[in-house]
Amino acid sequence: MSGYFKGIQEGLGTAVKGMTIVMKHLLKPKVTRQYPNPDDRFQLPERARNRLYVNMDDCIGCDQCSRACPVNCITIDTAKAVAGENIGTTSNGKKKSLWVTRFDIDIAKCCYCGLCVYPCPTECIVMTDVYEFSEYDRVNLIYNYATMDSAEAAVHAENAKKDEERAAIERAKQAEEKAKAAAANPAPAAAPVPPSAGGVKPPPFAAKPGGIKPPPFKAG
Repeated sequence: MSGYFKGIQEGLGTAVKGMTIVMKHLLKPKVTRQYPNPDDRFQLPERARNRLYVNMDDCIGCDQCSRACPVNCITIDTAKAVAGENIGTTSNGKKKSLWVTRFDIDIAKCCYCGLCVYPCPTECIVMTDVYEFSEYDRVNLIYNYATMDSAEAAVHAENAKKDEERAAIERAKQAEEKAKAAAANPAPAAAPVPPSAGGVKPPPFAAKPGGIKPPPFKAG
């Protein structure tokens, strides 16, 4: 019977202790961080890897960042500049030869590994310390970094296609002209090679696989 009452005493003591802690914190000021709060943000390390940023003025459309991405969250479309077009240069003086008509990053797929940053030859893609980019719709997590609209991108793509067709026609004409010139002026036949002064020498003697057999033995 003493054990029975002892169990009740321990149970009541535990409940009283727990309620004391609850009442103690109930009367204290709230400690919950309000989010978002521009005046109360987490201080991130200097080399934190969060949302990606692309400086399109330095992008040359090399597609190296897209190929390095392990989750395929980067999509790049380019159009070749036609003759006479001046796209400009990057900040380090590299001349551009491709229009970047599309540069999309699906940040919902990004694993923040940073592998896309290192192969970039112009250092135009970097990982920032921005971590507040939650959205209600996943579509809003696809960032479009290309500076041209769809209509302008279609114009550049069409110009590049026409320029490639013109180049293919020109290459075909050059090949046809080369073939006609070769047919009109055939190469002279090669003169026969005269035999050597000593005539044609017979091939060297080759022993049979079994070698030379000795003569048969004769008794005396």
